[in-house]
Amino acid sequence: MNHPKMLWKPADDVVRQSNMVRFMTEVNRRFNLSLSDYDQLWQWSIDHIAEFWDLFWKFAGIISSKPYDQVVDDPKKMPGARWFAGAELNFAENLLRFRDDRTALIFQGEGQPLASMTYAELYAQTSRMAQALAAAGVRKGDRVAGFMPNMPQTIIAMLAAVSLGAIWSSSSPDFGIKGVLDRFGQIEPKVLVTADGYFYNGKAFDSLQRVGAILDQLPMVEKVVVVDYTCTQPDVTGVPNAIAWQDFLAPYQPTEMTFVQVPAGHPLYVMYSSGTTGKPKCMVQSHSGILTNQLKEHLLHCDLRREDVLFYFTTCGWMMWNWMVCGLGVGASLVLYDGSPFHPGPEVLWKLAETVGITIFGTSARYITALDEAGYQPASDCNLEKLRMICSTGSPLAVSGFEYAYREIKADMQLASISGGTDLNGCFALGNPMSPVHAGELQGRGLALKVYAYDDSGQPVYDQTGELVCTAAFPSMPVYFWNDDDGQRYQSAYFLKYPGVWTHGDFISINSQTKGITIYGRSDATLNPGGVRIGTADIYTALESLVEVADSVVVGQKWRDDVRVVLFVTLAKGIDLNEGLTKKIKTTIREACSPRHVPAKVIQVTEIPYTINMKKVELAVRNVIHGKPVTNRDALANPDCLDQYEGLEELKR
Repeated sequence: MNHPKMLWKPADDVVRQSNMVRFMTEVNRRFNLSLSDYDQLWQWSIDHIAEFWDLFWKFAGIISSKPYDQVVDDPKKMPGARWFAGAELNFAENLLRFRDDRTALIFQGEGQPLASMTYAELYAQTSRMAQALAAAGVRKGDRVAGFMPNMPQTIIAMLAAVSLGAIWSSSSPDFGIKGVLDRFGQIEPKVLVTADGYFYNGKAFDSLQRVGAILDQLPMVEKVVVVDYTCTQPDVTGVPNAIAWQDFLAPYQPTEMTFVQVPAGHPLYVMYSSGTTGKPKCMVQSHSGILTNQLKEHLLHCDLRREDVLFYFTTCGWMMWNWMVCGLGVGASLVLYDGSPFHPGPEVLWKLAETVGITIFGTSARYITALDEAGYQPASDCNLEKLRMICSTGSPLAVSGFEYAYREIKADMQLASISGGTDLNGCFALGNPMSPVHAGELQGRGLALKVYAYDDSGQPVYDQTGELVCTAAFPSMPVYFWNDDDGQRYQSAYFLKYPGVWTHGDFISINSQTKGITIYGRSDATLNPGGVRIGTADIYTALESLVEVADSVVVGQKWRDDVRVVLFVTLAKGIDLNEGLTKKIKTTIREACSPRHVPAKVIQVTEIPYTINMKKVELAVRNVIHGKPVTNRDALANPDCLDQYEGLEELKR
């Protein structure tokens, strides 16, 4: 039985005043119940899925021109359950419900002056952009794509497109040409919105040269709207059908917007899988599905309110951008940042938090680890009195990361390690304002998500590892995959291992006492020496105690009718791998994990591959050492580093 250390517990008055308790009180009143804690509320929500979403729709004040006839036709039907049939609404209308002088957006570009925009200004600019897009021929069902930094114009373009019933899709400007074409080439956008470039690590990077090359292979793009960001008058002569943002909007004055009403299941976003092992899957998500699920996570799980200042360090190519933007529907102030989180130093985001009063700070587990490795102490350097929550995702946050956050950032705050995916544009497991935080654990499963750990026979297990599954439908499931007419790509992505059950691809355990969740890594990257499945996260956690090891990636290599564990390490400056350090690494792993976790080979490399969103890419390394192609290197931040993993003599013996 696992007894993790409790690091934080919410104060009683905070719990009582939370949106979640307010919602639970309404559940008790409506159904004559006496639910009193999170576990009871979660159990009720999965036992009464339709009732949960019906009540939440009203609780969140979702705006719709037509009510739904039925919440869901069959929650056991996966895929294919129909949500909120009969309802007509518009996602953008719900995000633009506030039109006052409260701050909507705060923008900090690297090395640039701080800028802000009120809700009234956001509405006015979106109105102008919507008129311009409509005049350019954008209609319901058309695609509008963004190749943009995380800046206000990106949100304005998305809201304007969606207000017309068009479908939004975005990519980060640091993607290569092939990576963009592999995404946008599938969905064939009518309009492309781009900035002239972006800033990172003290440098300005040009985007327009790549945009020109991209458009050579996207002849369906009829208009390219260019935001001047890195220079005042960018040269757009190499970009066909280009027009400056200000010129595109110039003919139009703000007017009352007409939001095109669409059926609940109408496409809102096209999101993409990482594409590190093949062409990205294009996942189509709906207006009602994303709105209800993300508002549930904001209002209930994050206890988000109008007075909050919400920040997530993300690019527009990561689902956390979409997740953060939905905070507009609560009326919070969103903080957007474009640039390196370590330029000019590790303090940059924390100084921003101090300046603008960030209350919820979202980032990746890798960033927290990097702060710890840099020895940076935000609490000693910045005034973080308004900070009440940190959200961490992207990869499992180790116990040491939890301890660092409470020791060096803030002792009295909620650290919500969250996990889900682009597939649902939300979380299967995340924080909540009613439960304590235990080291190494996500606080619990999301409301109305029937999440379990399954063993190989398809049975739920506790206190042992298994596949993360969801056994009932949820609103933010993709409505379909793009160009998947027979549904086979969708079916094979999630429903082959356990038919009719969503298998997410994470290797987890659920603590029977705390109900917290520990994530051990991707199940398709788990190691199987001797046929026993072990998670990679345990090995990474063990290595954090070694100052000599800067980073690592561990994979399974097929070897003599079995699988052997191979560990690649980058080492601290001035240190080289020798027999003594190899023995120390193996001993550390054996003592912290088990003999099965001990790598058969430890190999020094100069760099570990990561996606642009800072996720470690175990599958790409595994493919390379087995002589298989990595077909979409443009999804990686550092694809060239894979070359050093090819043809290694040490792996031939």
